[in-house]
Amino acid sequence: MDLAYIPSPSSGAIHLGPLPLRGYALCIIIGVFVAVWYGNKRWIARGGKAGTVADIAVWAVPFGLVGGRLYHVVTDYQLYFSEGKNWVDAFKIWEGGLGIWGAISLGAVGAWIGCRRRGIPLPAYADALAPGIAFAQAIGRWGNWFNQELYGKPTDLPWALKISEGTNREAGLYHPTFLYESLWCIGVAVLVIWADRRFKLGHGRAFALYVAGYCAGRGWIEYMRVDEAHEVLGLRLNVWTAIVVFVLAVAYIVISSRVRPGREEIVEPDAKSQGAQESLETPDPAQSADADGDTDPKPEAPAKSPGSPTPTEAPK
Repeated sequence: MDLAYIPSPSSGAIHLGPLPLRGYALCIIIGVFVAVWYGNKRWIARGGKAGTVADIAVWAVPFGLVGGRLYHVVTDYQLYFSEGKNWVDAFKIWEGGLGIWGAISLGAVGAWIGCRRRGIPLPAYADALAPGIAFAQAIGRWGNWFNQELYGKPTDLPWALKISEGTNREAGLYHPTFLYESLWCIGVAVLVIWADRRFKLGHGRAFALYVAGYCAGRGWIEYMRVDEAHEVLGLRLNVWTAIVVFVLAVAYIVISSRVRPGREEIVEPDAKSQGAQESLETPDPAQSADADGDTDPKPEAPAKSPGSPTPTEAPK
């Protein structure tokens, strides 16, 4: 009797007529769109202007893609620079290989540049974007499903992932670690949304909570994977990275809450000044009506000639 399992796609590309679209790239694009869209909603709710998140994302996204690829190539250099490998493959980002640690780190540099140009505090921007980034990761992980990569150890569980034979992989049933991480990221996003509403997180603490929550899950999920990776003291490099970053994120939350409690009252100064300017420029309804002739102006009192009696005076 055959066990139930999650099938893998026969191809890593989706064909739109004659145009092939790589599933990995599609997942990344959809994830970026969701992050910007939801981040924009949160930014507006915090008092910012519509479109600001997208404007800064123009800086953050390219930096993040470059950082993610650099981290992957540096930590898995043997895949591109060892004997028999072609270093040109290091530029084939559509074939998979983005390190979230590098993507977030260098993406933050791009976001800092964009925020600085707009006079916006980076922590406030990061807080608005945090759950959207987690949702984007949840979507992006399905790119690994398209590429049949980064799966876990063999298993006979009903939700096992069926992998077909290919380069550097054996056919069989494995733990769907891409699915575990996708579901975990959704949970992290929900946690950040709830905590932000409950505790009014500010000054980068919502983003730090996202980082800590993601690292907590990445640690045990990474431990299940069987793809080739560097190890330090018996643990995969990414497990150590998750541990270190988790500790730093928690420390930031604790220290920041003591040093700068509460939440920023103004996240985008231009938005407040623009609102005040629009209020000043809005015409008064009564004045507008007078100008349009909708109401009759009050009659002016006739000029009083010298020596004429006032209405309260009796003629002498």
